[in-house]
Amino acid sequence: MKLYEKYPITVTNSLSGKKEKFETITPGFVGMYVCGPTVYNYVHLGNSRTFLTFDTISRYLRFLGYTVRYVRNITDVGHLESDADEGEDKIAKKARLEKLEPMEIVKHYTEDFHTVLRQFNMRPPSIEPTATGHIVEQISITEELIKNGLAYVANGSVYFDVKKYNELNHNSYGTLSGRNIEELMESGRALDSQEEKRDKRDFALWKKASPEHIMRWPSPWGEGFPGWHIECTVMSTKYLGETFDIHGGGMDLKFPHHECEIAQAQGANGKPPVRYWIHSNMLTVNGQKMSKSLGNSFLPSELFAGTHKLLEKGYSPMTVRFFMLQSHYSSTLDFSNEALNAAEKGYKKISAALAVLKTLEQTVPSKTPDEALTKTLHDLCEECYRHMSDDFNTAKTLAVLFEMASRINDFKSGNLLLDTIAKETFDVFKQTYISFMEEVLGLLNESSGNNQLLEGTIRVLIELRKKARIDKNFALSDKIRDDLKSVGVQLKDGKDGEMTYSIE
Repeated sequence: MKLYEKYPITVTNSLSGKKEKFETITPGFVGMYVCGPTVYNYVHLGNSRTFLTFDTISRYLRFLGYTVRYVRNITDVGHLESDADEGEDKIAKKARLEKLEPMEIVKHYTEDFHTVLRQFNMRPPSIEPTATGHIVEQISITEELIKNGLAYVANGSVYFDVKKYNELNHNSYGTLSGRNIEELMESGRALDSQEEKRDKRDFALWKKASPEHIMRWPSPWGEGFPGWHIECTVMSTKYLGETFDIHGGGMDLKFPHHECEIAQAQGANGKPPVRYWIHSNMLTVNGQKMSKSLGNSFLPSELFAGTHKLLEKGYSPMTVRFFMLQSHYSSTLDFSNEALNAAEKGYKKISAALAVLKTLEQTVPSKTPDEALTKTLHDLCEECYRHMSDDFNTAKTLAVLFEMASRINDFKSGNLLLDTIAKETFDVFKQTYISFMEEVLGLLNESSGNNQLLEGTIRVLIELRKKARIDKNFALSDKIRDDLKSVGVQLKDGKDGEMTYSIE
């Protein structure tokens, strides 16, 4: 029996708003698509939470024995400044401001995105397609929508006809996001392109390129570029089929992006594209929505280094990963120094227990079996599976791991005796803790891993600081000392000019 048969999964489906039994289209195989970044800037923390959510989901699915095809795109064209089909392409604008080619912008920020994901110990997807690599397919599906009477050409652009779609599909546009189509009509802003549209609610499948627009491709309607929404419909269905198992993304993408995806796919293929929609929730900072205008938005790199004005110090990638896993993906997550400090202590506790556990071995029990303890260990293992299978509840799973960590420390101290439980029981307990820590939740033991690399890096910085002091560059000397302190490395200056360090 496969683990996914023994521990069936339930998922909260955003489309129905209900928790449903997870049943794949093809037994033993999961097709999952997640909206990736628009690579015109550094990946922010909100994005990171979304990608961490689906990294954890894909990890658990694979752990249970599913074959997972995880597709996550790169948006490298077509995402305009306004979701209402107005403004510059975000990448083209960035390229103009920085006096670079658009693909230079794409390359730089894609590399940054991958670096951040590696820091968080996120595994790469099975396939990572780009919007520019699928222009032909986007033109093709647009032609299909025109043929089906669900899109129209206006002045070299092509728009999706929302009213016509609703007439043919039982007024389903707005179902995912809970938006009322009539309210959308009333609240729609008057924009330049609205004159081209039959209806304010219509959205662009293809946009005519203005003379100064750099990113442009030939099409049956003239030179232009694809709309933002069409790329995900194309790439998801190309690699996962016309209907696939899971589509994920941040809560902010429900409308208009995901709503438009559903309409496009349904309109072109005649069937709903996704069985289970999963959305991760937003981040707040000290109880306020994270935003640049409030000055409370920070990048993962600022969080790691502690360089943002709202942070008391830096926090390691694993501490931040642990912190985000402490909350269910559908819950709002609030960042604060107090919460991060608590997470740091919690992470250190369960990772220290992991290191201890790896040193413990049970051979043959020499004492009378402790049946109560045996049952407790067995139940704790089962609870890990039960909570993760219940809508991927990492928060409750971590709570169980804390209980297991307490038992591990008791074994180490002698408060619990290893030789009172069967070897098989202990081996299952040991493997469950290790697997859920490392394989499922992706939590690496930073205190024991990469020690040589860490020490080498610190030594290099110490030598740089020595040279700075010799050169009387005290500003640099102080900066190295303070930066190391912000990440938990305390330097101590000796009388002879030598420096030692300790890790807090």
